[in-house]
Amino acid sequence: MKFDNVLTGFLPLPQGRDGLALAVLLARQAGARLTVATVQPPAWGAPGPARADASAWAAYLEEQAVDTLAQAHELAGEDADFITHTHKGSGRGLVELARKRGSDAVVIGSAPGARVGRIAVGSTADQLLHASPVPVVLAPRGYADNPPATLDRLTVAYRRGPCADAAVKRAAELAGRMDLPLRLVTLLLSSARPVKVELDMLARLRDQAAADLNAAARGHRRRTGVEVELLEGRSVAAALASGQWLAGDFIICASSDSGPLRRVFLGDTSIKIVRAATCPVMILTRTP
Repeated sequence: MKFDNVLTGFLPLPQGRDGLALAVLLARQAGARLTVATVQPPAWGAPGPARADASAWAAYLEEQAVDTLAQAHELAGEDADFITHTHKGSGRGLVELARKRGSDAVVIGSAPGARVGRIAVGSTADQLLHASPVPVVLAPRGYADNPPATLDRLTVAYRRGPCADAAVKRAAELAGRMDLPLRLVTLLLSSARPVKVELDMLARLRDQAAADLNAAARGHRRRTGVEVELLEGRSVAAALASGQWLAGDFIICASSDSGPLRRVFLGDTSIKIVRAATCPVMILTRTP
């Protein structure tokens, strides 16, 4: 998996700092170049008084951009490029910028409203998660307050299928590049009080899921030391909570099989994982 150029969108707000902290960590551990961008609205599209004084509004936007990037520079240090990009939508602006810069991933923080340690999907993430040509990485709320010194492990949410198998291959490449162990997990959902028929079905599903996990891990174990684990619960959140998570864990999800090729497209299970995760989540693009 190519991971030479990381792009992050920055705002001088807590979610901007969370995304930047994660982007710095990823770029450092992968040996990638980091680009920090602030996406500003176009001056001609401004409401109210700006229409009467476009030059004053443009000057205000430029001042805001300079101040924003100065704050980003203070947090990220010297080893990054700092740029301003103009677009009406922050998510669409990052999509456009990722194409222009040849980025390999886009990193942002959670939308406001999430609990500490969780991820909420707002308008910026929604635009990215349905249109980005490169993987999208989301940082939980409060990530910048106590970020890990390094990532400890990559965990792939696995469910047998072409996109999931491609995700394992790409994750194994990234784990090798970052010198990290790789874990494959499958989530098995069960009802609160299953009857005998459901128990028999769950037993078969466990066996099949275990076989699928071992088959997916085969061939990668020698290079990355792949672990496999079946996580079970009454919901995606409960299943995730049943597993052991490290301080520097990082989840990787495949795009939906029904999404467009070479784009990120979030499926129902993946969006539930994003909302329930207590660590950063990367959603890969769908590959042929």
